[in-house]
Amino acid sequence: TLLARLNLPERLWGLPPATFSGGEQQRVNIARGFIGAQDLLLLDEPTASLDAANRAVVIELIREKKAAGIGMLGIFHDGEVREAIADQVVDVSGFSAAH
Repeated sequence: TLLARLNLPERLWGLPPATFSGGEQQRVNIARGFIGAQDLLLLDEPTASLDAANRAVVIELIREKKAAGIGMLGIFHDGEVREAIADQVVDVSGFSAAH
């Protein structure tokens, strides 16, 4: 299952998410975003605060969605993750604030 892939132990599956650690809550939210069919995913730092193993799982999930033709728009401050998954990068650091 998706929860197992994200290293969420089965003993947690029936518990309220409020009882989870911050990292576990983040992985539950990632799973919720990847469930079902969608045409576009909006990703806001989906790998931030994850350990290396869970970061690798999320990168693989993103790659699978890309391979299935799902469009994505994401914010990634982690250059390694950005390079691993991005087809196109827009650097907005030079943009001016809207008035």
